[in-house]
Amino acid sequence: MNKVDLGALFGASTEATTFLGLEEVRDLSAVTAPIAILGAGCATPYASVGAYCRNAPAALRAATASFIANIDRHDFDIGGKVFPAPQLRAVDCGDLTFDEADAPGNRKRIRDAVAMLLDRGVVPLLMGGDDSVPIPMLQAVNARAAAEGRYLTIVQIDAHIDWRQAHMGESLGLSSTMRRASELSQVRHIVQVGARGIGSGATTDLEDALAWGAHIVTAAEMHRIGAERALATVPEDTDIVVCIDADAFTSSDLPGVIARGPGGLEYYQVCDLIRIVAGKGRIRAMDFVEFMPERDIDGIGALTFARTIITAMGIVARQV
Repeated sequence: MNKVDLGALFGASTEATTFLGLEEVRDLSAVTAPIAILGAGCATPYASVGAYCRNAPAALRAATASFIANIDRHDFDIGGKVFPAPQLRAVDCGDLTFDEADAPGNRKRIRDAVAMLLDRGVVPLLMGGDDSVPIPMLQAVNARAAAEGRYLTIVQIDAHIDWRQAHMGESLGLSSTMRRASELSQVRHIVQVGARGIGSGATTDLEDALAWGAHIVTAAEMHRIGAERALATVPEDTDIVVCIDADAFTSSDLPGVIARGPGGLEYYQVCDLIRIVAGKGRIRAMDFVEFMPERDIDGIGALTFARTIITAMGIVARQV
């Protein structure tokens, strides 16, 4: 039986060589767009699992194929075109190289790439990679903020709080991301939304986070109080970094993660969080990590996460 190409009804592309069909600019020093998406398949992997999210950037690009033909149509999740003007269109800078055996080198490549984009006035959107990818990104943003005399607020959307001092002897891995963020000189506020279930951290890690001043809103609380109240402690006129872990989503919407579980956030809740954050301050960088294509089901998770990145692009495009 011949299969009908339903995508032809709305002009869908069969393949995406770049995210959303955006212009490819591999030379970071040549980026003139206000937003750049960049793949980072690995930073500091734990030896036991390696770069288990290495295929995420390619899968997320592929998931945007069905949107390419309609990128200039009205987007109801954003309230207009994704990019409201041609000069606000993002570019795709491809993927950074990585070596599972060279974590310091991986971190340096991420740090240097983000720093170069920030120096050019670009908002970098990183596609991981596991949740160690944000650490060098945050270091680069912190250095830029220090040079500008600005302070940072971090908004993490994640099922885990990531405040472990170290795991398996590694202090820069995915379980320590927010602990390392709290040590950065310009970070003044950390708001974490979506924690649920049994995480890798101990009660003492939670106590350390609260003692530092992190504002933690569990997934259950988020469902009760909504995004606006969840982000009530984010100060006005602040520079913001948004860190999004795929396992924050409800597993039925985004099954391509290691830590599946009930009670996660829904797509529109995450969009509301991004939109409210952008209304409170200036988003300087974002990351989208922990998507594992090998765990996905029929491409559902790739579609949900890619759609979230598209919405984030539209929100960021309206602030630059």
